[in-house]
Parts: sequence; structure tokens; C-alpha cells
Amino acid sequence: MSETNVVRHFTERAARYNISSRWVDDPALGATTVAALDVAPHHQLLDVACGTGLVSKHFAGKVAQITGVDITAAMFEQARPYVDVRVVGPGEALPFPDASFDRVVCRQGIQFMDDAKAVSEMLRVLRPGGKVALVHLCAYGEEDKAEYFEILRLRNDARRNFYLRDDLRRLLSQAGATAVQVHDYISVEDVDVWTHTGAITEADREAIRAIYRAASPAFAALHAVSVGDRILDHMLFGIAVGTRP
Repeated sequence: MSETNVVRHFTERAARYNISSRWVDDPALGATTVAALDVAPHHQLLDVACGTGLVSKHFAGKVAQITGVDITAAMFEQARPYVDVRVVGPGEALPFPDASFDRVVCRQGIQFMDDAKAVSEMLRVLRPGGKVALVHLCAYGEEDKAEYFEILRLRNDARRNFYLRDDLRRLLSQAGATAVQVHDYISVEDVDVWTHTGAITEADREAIRAIYRAASPAFAALHAVSVGDRILDHMLFGIAVGTRP
């Protein structure tokens, strides 16, 4: 998947992005992410793939400065109220010197990247003792991943990578992070809202609904799926945090 296709996808989604999921502006998920990174008022924070700035929003006023980096202008423009410094650039080649930041956060970004390279870059720009958080939708385990990964693929054709929590842990560890921990957060999503992105065909939305209606017992149980007038899914976020030695 090329960078051009990622930009195209998110340009199409930009107008609806901030209302495309419950989790995008969920204050509890934001607070959990802030707490996991243990920020202080003097910290310099980098938000990788910051999009419309809804992750940065939760750190505003809690750190000294927030820098956002993204490649999609239509998303990035909406980040102005929450990001102090906006830089256009890819996550795999962050345009910053080594050891520039105290904290780095990336939510739902590495799925579109060469993820190993991007996470290595996040560690590179961290100061020693700094922390990085990867916040990502994950399958619960082997039992649900085939169905869930197909749902995620249908929703977003720009996606390159799909994760279990252990994948996030491995990416951080292989990049050199220590003391890696993964925290869970459950977001209850209305599937019709979650698939109404502005960048998905109605045929693919219906294909997603069909997977939920015919879900395996394991998937239905793990996701606590409710199928009625609305389809509800208890989606799992892994919040993986590591420290640069």
C-alpha cells in the first residue's frame, strides 16, 4: 500500500473522521493513554500520525509542547487547536533529530506503515528514559483474529498491518524498548456508525454486517456481539508502552 493511497483514503475520510467511531474522541480512552505515558508539565510530546489532533487534545495543557506529524493535509488542518507544531512527514522517516522528545504516542497509525521501521524511528527520537505508546485496535486472540482482521480489511483498504497485543509488544521490544507493558481498553462501537466513514462502499459495509451476523461462537463471545436493530462490538485496544533505555 503506497503513501499516496493512504493520503487518498484519509482525504476521503477527513470530513467525517471525528464522528466515525466512538473511540476517536472518547475521553476515557484519552485519559487511559495519558496515564499510561505518565506525562509531566516539562515534557515535549510527539504525536505520530496525529490526524485531526484528537489524541493530542487529551495531552493539551499537560505537557510543555505538542508536535504532530502526519502526511494527510485534509486531516492535519483540523489538528490546529490541539497541536503546537505541525510537521508533514512519514512515520518511517521522522524529520527530527535523535533524542528530541520525552514522550511519543501513535494511535492507529502504524497499521498503514512499515511498522517495524516506524517504531524504531519513534525510539530514535526519544530521549533516554522517554516513553512511547502504541494505541491500536487488536484481535483478542487466535480465536477471533481471522474474522476480525477481515472486518478491519473491509473497513479500510489502506491498512497494511493487523495486530494482536503480542505484536505490539514485539514491535517495541525489537526496536529496543524496555519495560514493555500492554494495557487493555474496551470500546463499544455501533458497527453502522463505525463503517460510515465516507471511504467505504455500501457493499463492503454489508459484507461487514454479514460477518457479524454469521460470527463464530468464539468471535461473538470475545467481542460480546449484539445483533439487532444495531450491531454492537466490544472492540479491544491494546495500549503498549515501552521505555527507551
